[in-house]
Amino acid sequence: MEYRKCKLGNIARIVMGQSPKGTSYNNDGVGMAFLQGNRTFGRLYPMIDTWTVEPKKKARKDSILMSVRAPVGDLNIANEEICIGRGLCSIEMNNGNNIYLLYLLKNSMNEIKRKSSGTVFDSINRTELENIDIIDFDESIQNKITNILSKIDEKIEVNSKINDNLEKLADSYYNELINQNECTEVSISDIGTVVGGSTPSKSHKEYYSDNGIAWITPKDLATFDFKFISHGNNDISNLGLRNSSCKIMPEGTVLFSSRAPIGYIAIASNEVTTNQGFKSVIPNDDIGTAFVYYCLKNNISNIENYASGSTFKEVSASVMKEIKVKLPSKENLLKFSALVDCILVKQKKLEDENASLKKLRDMLLPRLMNGEIDLSRIIL
Repeated sequence: MEYRKCKLGNIARIVMGQSPKGTSYNNDGVGMAFLQGNRTFGRLYPMIDTWTVEPKKKARKDSILMSVRAPVGDLNIANEEICIGRGLCSIEMNNGNNIYLLYLLKNSMNEIKRKSSGTVFDSINRTELENIDIIDFDESIQNKITNILSKIDEKIEVNSKINDNLEKLADSYYNELINQNECTEVSISDIGTVVGGSTPSKSHKEYYSDNGIAWITPKDLATFDFKFISHGNNDISNLGLRNSSCKIMPEGTVLFSSRAPIGYIAIASNEVTTNQGFKSVIPNDDIGTAFVYYCLKNNISNIENYASGSTFKEVSASVMKEIKVKLPSKENLLKFSALVDCILVKQKKLEDENASLKKLRDMLLPRLMNGEIDLSRIIL
């Protein structure tokens, strides 16, 4: 299988963004859609809610969008012609497949980030991007690579959309449930045990482990797009557990961040511990994980109202326990759990499948892009 080593600038056109004057923006759909560099990208296409009547640099439809500062390397696809601000660039193939280019950039991300620099925040300029080393294939091989990887990503996207729809159904059922007259007002401590967390001393490396007891921090949930979590970036050792106030909580515990920020939420898929940034709730047996999860999720604003603190807002364990929530009748709660428990099982299955698909994609990506897998005789 033939390929050539070259620079990104040899096969792609790069346009750096430039923000229009402040007076040209609007939010009523007049002019050209404008995307800022600090706007969080969606799963596939960016959401646009700002327009400009004075577009500067434009990204064409289907071009690849990449953030070039704070942070460098977020990738997406333009689903229409848009104006891009200075924190973004658009990249498109001179000849070839832009979706292939998306995977090429993902494979080159380590080098892109290595070439980034800055004192306040990292950034990368067009010259540095154009000089990224790549391997280039003929268009037929590009299309085969794209076909393989995009089929995996399409399945991931389908699973994610199913889970999104299941989530809307469960939210709707919860809201219908608590708006019934049979509901009573109870404290969070009446539906589960509120548990805080702790951080073992960082000065003792032996308190941490690569494969120990799951230990979750709010940072682990910052970019976490699943509902169920098994481990964070770091585990703690048995020694770390014994020499801290960490408590092991069972599978099904609802993790709820209580500071910096308030409101990250997930369900433990195995035994876990957390740092002090959580006030987690172990559901009572007669209440169940499903109700506790949607109760906390739909009461985030209410819980935030009880936060206090000068440096950052925090909800203490004593306050969390006494916050009032609505509890349906036992009969209605059983009906809710019967339905939503099935939803959680399905969501967990799809999340596990997506995790496996992402692992497969990430294993194939460098091997395909580096020419380790010969696709010349494969018909797709």
